Amino acid sequence: MKRNIFLLLLLVSFGLIGQAQEKEKVYQTFKDTRVINAHSTETLKAGLLDFRIGHRFGDFGGDGGGWETFFGLENATDVMIGFEYGLTNNVMIGINRAKGSGPLKQNLNGIAKIRFAEQDMDNTIPFSLAVLGIASASTMPRSNTEGVINFFEKTAHRLSYHAELIASRKFSNYFSLQLSGAWTYRNIVPSSDKNDLVSIGMASRIQLSKSIGIVMDGRIVFSDIRNSDTGFYAPVGIGLEWETGGGHVFQMNFTNATGIEQTDYIPYTTSNWLDGEFRFGFTIARQFRI
Repeated sequence: MKRNIFLLLLLVSFGLIGQAQEKEKVYQTFKDTRVINAHSTETLKAGLLDFRIGHRFGDFGGDGGGWETFFGLENATDVMIGFEYGLTNNVMIGINRAKGSGPLKQNLNGIAKIRFAEQDMDNTIPFSLAVLGIASASTMPRSNTEGVINFFEKTAHRLSYHAELIASRKFSNYFSLQLSGAWTYRNIVPSSDKNDLVSIGMASRIQLSKSIGIVMDGRIVFSDIRNSDTGFYAPVGIGLEWETGGGHVFQMNFTNATGIEQTDYIPYTTSNWLDGEFRFGFTIARQFRI
């Protein structure tokens, strides 16, 4: 009898310890799996299906903006619609279709993200770590003009890839910071460009209230042929997001990136904030348990 009671107490103790360890993990370093342009270290919980719509309008100012285009709202540089699913609490996959803003358009994008370290309250693990992989395939019609990027001499020329290591830390209930390093590869590029690009990114969130926060992100691409002198600029975004409850996250943002997916906006951001070539965008995400 005493032995049975001891075993029961032991099992209960292990259960309580497990619950305590679970509670020690830092909750919601970011509110969403995305910041603005960047992915965050957040993953979907197991069994959650995320339905997501993203939109980027035209230039707010500059030669292509202003009142004539209602500050870009009459144009759309990119539109994305897709689904993502949590296989486990730390592994998610997804698929989406995006209009595309670069030379490779009508893109079908596959996403996989694995979070393999999660920040805890006592700083035994001081930050969260995740790896992101994206594969994109352009489904745009093949051109009959040899030499253009969508001539697609080989089927593989339609494909682009992105791999990224992401680290984030929640410093308080009001401030989170994230750093990342990435490699983006395109099977076909213009003759003056390079197939692979290395970049670093930074993102942050400032929480204003329980449901509303300011988010920011930016990325620097390392390339001797990609700078402001050749017409390429660092993608930078700032936005306001709020969680309305019931698994619904809404975000409004401004960014000079015309594309939404990493394989699109990292290689092809040619808009300059200082020239008014930034745009309004929004993201709607709704989660369902299945």
